[in-house]
Amino acid sequence: MFKKIRIVILLLILTIVGGRTFFSRVWSTDWDIPLGVIVYPVNGDGSAAAARYISSLERDTFEPVADYFVKQAKQHDLPLSEPITIDLTEEVSSLPPQAPFGGSRLAIMLWSLKMRWWAWRVDKYDGPGNIKAFVLYFDTDAHKELDHSLGLEKGMVCMVNAFASRNLAARNNVIIAHELLHTLGATDKYDPQTSQPIFPEGYANPERQPRYPQQKAEIMGGLIPVSETTSDWPQMLRDTVIGPVSAREIGWITMSDD
Repeated sequence: MFKKIRIVILLLILTIVGGRTFFSRVWSTDWDIPLGVIVYPVNGDGSAAAARYISSLERDTFEPVADYFVKQAKQHDLPLSEPITIDLTEEVSSLPPQAPFGGSRLAIMLWSLKMRWWAWRVDKYDGPGNIKAFVLYFDTDAHKELDHSLGLEKGMVCMVNAFASRNLAARNNVIIAHELLHTLGATDKYDPQTSQPIFPEGYANPERQPRYPQQKAEIMGGLIPVSETTSDWPQMLRDTVIGPVSAREIGWITMSDD
């Protein structure tokens, strides 16, 4: 009986959140006005190092992401001069639901619902905003690698795992931009088994001769291919581009533009 009640409650939540998601998604792909991105910092590991870093954050920390969207939009002739705006709000004290990496389709669907519900509950931002970016910071001394970050098109919410380090702020912004693009409908363009970018859509310059090494990464491809089997991490946003396939997925290019 309790299980049935729980399912009914979850379905009701899905209906409420889903309705808001539909209209937000429709408005976002029109690109008539700038989309508001709100950054919510979270202490991902409860460490003092992450707490100190979060207290030092400023809006300017994330402004390179907005500048990147401006430059890339110009490359694709988007009429809107400022595709996104970014604002930083107060720290969120609770952690998001843990993602079920490798879980079943049902487990992933339930997590997506829980994530959107959690995002709605903790949202204390007093102002307009289209995309919620929850950035979880971790102590670099205790964590050499972090779990995958996630961006949800349904709900326009992303969860970014980032290092609590000024030296890695530029690399964190690459991940933030990648996940923001997921919320807008862009798909990954790398092989999930090898993490290598998929040719040609995952390459910044697939027509380059010789093909390797590439000079930049297609941001949804994730890495800069230096050979057929090896790649380098982009260290900052200027090491990446939004390719034509990704631009089409987010509504910057239409079929009539081809």
